[in-house]
Amino acid sequence: MDPIKGETLLKVQQLRDQFDNLEKHTQWGIDFVEKYTKFVKERSEIELNYARQIRNLSKKYQPKKKEEDDNKYTWCRAFHSTLNELNDYAGQHELIAENMTSQIIAELTRYAQEIKTERKSHFHDGRKAQQQIEASWKQLESCKRKFERDCKEADRAQQYFEKMDADINVTKADVEKARQQAQMRHQMASDSKSEYSSYLQKFNQEQNEHYYTIIPNIFQKIQAMEEKRIERMGESLKTFAEVDRQILPIIGKCLDGITQVAESIEPKNDSSQVIESYKSGFEPPGDVEFEDYGQAMKRTVSETSLTNSRPDNKPDRSSKGKSKTLWPFNKKNKGSNPEDFSHLPPEQRRKKLQAKIDDINKDIQKEMDQRDALTKMKEVYIKNPQMGDPNSVDPRLAEIAHNIEKLQAEAQKFEGWLAEVEGRMPVKSEPPRRTSVLYETQNSTPPTNNNCAQDRESSPDGSYTEEPSSEVQSKVQPETAESGDEFDDADEEMLPTIGTCKALYPFEGVNEGTISVTEGELLYVIEEDKGDGWTRVRRNEEEEGYVPTSYVEVFLDSNAKGAITYI
Repeated sequence: MDPIKGETLLKVQQLRDQFDNLEKHTQWGIDFVEKYTKFVKERSEIELNYARQIRNLSKKYQPKKKEEDDNKYTWCRAFHSTLNELNDYAGQHELIAENMTSQIIAELTRYAQEIKTERKSHFHDGRKAQQQIEASWKQLESCKRKFERDCKEADRAQQYFEKMDADINVTKADVEKARQQAQMRHQMASDSKSEYSSYLQKFNQEQNEHYYTIIPNIFQKIQAMEEKRIERMGESLKTFAEVDRQILPIIGKCLDGITQVAESIEPKNDSSQVIESYKSGFEPPGDVEFEDYGQAMKRTVSETSLTNSRPDNKPDRSSKGKSKTLWPFNKKNKGSNPEDFSHLPPEQRRKKLQAKIDDINKDIQKEMDQRDALTKMKEVYIKNPQMGDPNSVDPRLAEIAHNIEKLQAEAQKFEGWLAEVEGRMPVKSEPPRRTSVLYETQNSTPPTNNNCAQDRESSPDGSYTEEPSSEVQSKVQPETAESGDEFDDADEEMLPTIGTCKALYPFEGVNEGTISVTEGELLYVIEEDKGDGWTRVRRNEEEEGYVPTSYVEVFLDSNAKGAITYI
């Protein structure tokens, strides 16, 4: 006999009376798989909740719109980069939950159903085999009892016959009857013996097959099922660890990113930014002279102290008796801030005015772009009346012209205030920037100071209150005129290319401002479609013009604003 088979048979013989215990054990194993599946599911939910909380935390501390100026400081940028890295970090924990759900929870749930079905089949076969052997055993016991009963009946019939045969008073007929009865009983006992012997042999064969073939096969299947379940548990535990291990490199990169931005913080640069942002432009006050009250003298004040007075101006009688506060200790005006930013120190005021002028110029440029687009549209309508009524564009053009005029007037007002500040600043940290290109090109006359706040009284917020000297006014106008000439030259410069395009169809540029192209020709894009259906392109330094947007395929550079492709 094969030793492995013999060992298996020995195990089966040892477990033949433990069938119910095996059934309980395998059910406990399936319950354990479901318990582990529930454990992984709860771990997955924890990862999702953790990722959600990390994302909410990152979103909560993202800079608001009013805090966007903080990005000029390296430590603020480092913190904002850390928030972005935390978003990626949260994404990795979401990936853990996703992989656990797909690789462990779903697989074990499916496997639990399969093993339940398999277990049910095996134990059904086992119970069926037990029922068959038990039925055979009962049949064997029935044959045995019948054989025993018939043997006893045969003995009694034999004894009765012998008694009748020995009695001389009994007739010969009665004796013969008793003898026949005894023979019949002996025959019945003999038949029962044969039947019992035959069924006993059959039962022994069935019992041998039951314990050495049927039950061992069932137990081997149950054993294989149990070993497979244990193996799957081991694989699931390994996957549980691998899911975490897979994201460690990316989490490490997130942490490395946080470390890198932390090391990129530059304290000296940040402190310089603070100085640049808040420097006032005031000169430090001069020494305070000694005032001798022992003599009948008027109090004098150093010419270099900040009293907003000059030797060629007459003293303001209205301010006599009022106390003068040194500029570092001025109190801020608690009321609404004036439009000309006069509540700020000169340097800060200059920056605010310059930023305001830049914003106005951007608005003017937008209005002009719209005007140009509508003008082109009107020209198209005039040449092709079937496309639209040219007069329908006039109300919008009039509205845009009014807006441009209004914005130019506002730009002129702020230019005047900026000229005032630049003329009064004792020390200029940088040459005054004059960026109102659109205003200078549209108006040949330089801005005046008619709208400037020249007659404001002295206030405790540190703003200048004296009248601008003639020297300052004479200094502003030539500078403005010179700046206008510089920007006139700048307007003539060639526009930069923002991408390329390929002509899909040929186009004959017969109208002024258009350019002819051939199918398949490659051109440079210098101005994208503003909504009027025309794109401005350049063939070389001397040839440029407009083509219909639908006739070309545009490829804008990735760094161009609003980069898209028109087909």
